[in-house]
Amino acid sequence: MFKVLITTVPFGDKDSRPLDLLKANNINYIINPIGRKLTEDELVNMVKDFDVIIAGTEKISAKVMEKSTNLKMISRVGIGLDSVDLLEAERRGIIVSYTPDAPAPAVVDLTMGLMYTLLRKVHESNIQMHQGKWHRYFGNRLDDSIIGIIGVGRVGSKVIKNLLALGCKKILYYDKNVKIEKEISDQVTYVTKEYIYQNADIISLHLPLDSITRNMITGNEIKMMKKTTFLINTSRGGIVNEQDLYIALKDKIISGAAIDVFHTEPYDGNLVNLDNCILTAHMGSMTIDCRTRMEIEATEEAVRFLTNKPLESVVPQEEYNEQIFSSSNEKK
Repeated sequence: MFKVLITTVPFGDKDSRPLDLLKANNINYIINPIGRKLTEDELVNMVKDFDVIIAGTEKISAKVMEKSTNLKMISRVGIGLDSVDLLEAERRGIIVSYTPDAPAPAVVDLTMGLMYTLLRKVHESNIQMHQGKWHRYFGNRLDDSIIGIIGVGRVGSKVIKNLLALGCKKILYYDKNVKIEKEISDQVTYVTKEYIYQNADIISLHLPLDSITRNMITGNEIKMMKKTTFLINTSRGGIVNEQDLYIALKDKIISGAAIDVFHTEPYDGNLVNLDNCILTAHMGSMTIDCRTRMEIEATEEAVRFLTNKPLESVVPQEEYNEQIFSSSNEKK
């Protein structure tokens, strides 16, 4: 009988269909017993004898694969692949799949909510009220702000559409691979990253983590920003240098930030000491509908694999090529 290790948690909490699907196909499964994101060493000690991993964002490295002697497939709950050594998986004949479309609507919603929260200083007022202090903050309107979007893939492009629907008058964007067609709107302008750093009131990041984007925003980039700028990262930890951001927020170099993803998770760094930084626990995809869709799609792909049916969401070759490129850059 096949064995599946489900490392991502929670799983099946709001909708039991993914687990029901495994049971219906007589597939044994174990859900991560630690109840949080696993470290590499914890995963190494857990993976032996499993045929499939239904994975979250934990590191699935060559070291992990070496210990998982039966592993034939990694079915990723989500889109990011920086945690999976695709090249090692390919070398070992391990199939990797993912759920690239499912998380996007939820991440877009969180991003939009963080924009409003930062602009109106809702988070700071909430802290003050809980301390028994009454202070009315001035804020700014979203449709009067210059919004900078870096990365216009599945999430970034939808954020831009939402901003346009809300009547935002000036949207700047940058993406190394994509250029939005001019006829979409006169309010949307393709610019450099540096132009966004220097001019945007809100900067929102929607990027994969790779050799180019790792530490993309450090103290040097933050110093280009306006004192009134807000920075949002709902994409991947490691893109923003957390210590540099802490210094910048503490010294009021920029006005505030909202961070949902971190270099090490769970996060316990010094950003927790700042009232002008919103911190959320990597919950961009955590709406009931999107999370359920991710879990179902990942499980369906795992079941298809184990029952010898055609796969529908195998990671495309360009993702492997990206890791080859990243690996060569890191060695230089």
